[in-house]
Formats: sequence, C-alpha cells, structure tokens
Amino acid sequence: MQPGGYPQYGSYGQPGYGGAPQWAGPGGYQSAKTSGLAIAALVCGIGQVLIGILAGIPAIILGHMARSRIRQTGEQGAGMALAGLILGYIGLALTILVIIIAIAVAHSASN
Repeated sequence: MQPGGYPQYGSYGQPGYGGAPQWAGPGGYQSAKTSGLAIAALVCGIGQVLIGILAGIPAIILGHMARSRIRQTGEQGAGMALAGLILGYIGLALTILVIIIAIAVAHSASN
C-alpha cells in the first residue's frame, strides 16, 4: 500500500505491475520508465537516413533487444522499439535493393 492507504496499480490492474502511471503518494502519479533500448532503436532507425546502413543494423538489433526487455519488465517504449525495427528493416531492404540494381546496371554496361 502507498502512503494514504492507496494501493500501487500498474498497467494490468495488479498492484506493483509496471507500465501505467503509478500512484506516487499525496503528490500525484509517477509514470513508468521508458526503455533506453527502445529510444536508442528509434534514434538509430531515424539516423540511418543520414548515416545509412551503419545505423540501420543497430536499429534492428536494439529494437529486438528492447521488445524482449519490455515484455519482461513492463517498461514503456514498445512503440518506439517497433518503429526502430520497422525503420531498420526498411533501410536494410532498400540498401539491398540498391546493391542489386547497381550490380545489374554494372553487368548490363559491361555487355
């Protein structure tokens, strides 16, 4: 029980379960922590526009790690992790497509 006689409820309505804003006592509510891995995945996913595939692969790795940790701990940031994954996979697919096109153009130019 929290000060003032109120239980601490989380995202699934169970006391102490993380995810949703939690009662922090007479001062009000305290929001759950956002996963740092999810933030990093999103930043890398967006950063690949500037850096290219060098940021896309870490976005995929960090996105998978963040989603796994979020499922285990109940932290916030599932949407950011998913966005980082999507951006990373789109960047990887576009890079592979550009490489295939470049090889096809080089092959047709040599013939």
